[in-house]
Amino acid sequence: MAAKALSFDVGDYVVYPKHGVGRVIELQKQEIAGMQLELYVLRFEKEKMTLRVPTNKAESVGMRKLSSDKTLKEALDTLKGKPKVKRTMWSRRAQEYEAKINSGDLVSIAEVVRDLFRADDQPEQSYSERQIFEAAASRLARELAAMEEVDEPTALKKLLEILNKAAAIHNKVKEDAAA
Repeated sequence: MAAKALSFDVGDYVVYPKHGVGRVIELQKQEIAGMQLELYVLRFEKEKMTLRVPTNKAESVGMRKLSSDKTLKEALDTLKGKPKVKRTMWSRRAQEYEAKINSGDLVSIAEVVRDLFRADDQPEQSYSERQIFEAAASRLARELAAMEEVDEPTALKKLLEILNKAAAIHNKVKEDAAA
C-alpha cells in the first residue's frame, strides 16, 4: 500500500508535534548528499525558528494540518471535565505530560491543560507544574488562534474562561459533597 503523501501549500498553517503551530512559508528543492530533496520550509513565529522538513518525511514525523472543528470541540469539552491527578511521583507524571504535549494531539494537550490548571482559589503550583501548564496552554491556544483566526492572547483568554467556569463547578460539587 503506497503511503499517500500529505500535501501542504505555501501559507498553510501546520502542526509539527514537537514545536506546535507553524506556517509553510516556502517549498524548496535542495541537493543534499547528492540527492535532490523537496522540503517544506516552516516558520514558527513565537520561537523565531525556521524548520525544513523533507516532504517525504512530513507524515512520519507527525506533521499535520490544523485540527478539525470536531477535534477542537472535543479538546474544549475535555477542558470542562474534572481534572485527573494521578498519585504517582511528579517526575513520572511530568514525563507523561511532556509526551502528551509533544504528541501534537489536541485532545491530549487539552488533558494536560485541564489536569494542571489551578484556579485563583486553589493551592499554588510548583515551578515545574507551572512551566508544563504554560507550555501546554500555549500550544493549545496557538492552534485555537490559528483555527479561529484570532491572536494567541485572545485564544488563551477563551481557554482560561472555560477552565475557570469548570473549576467553579467542580469546586461547588466538592463543597456540596462536604456539606
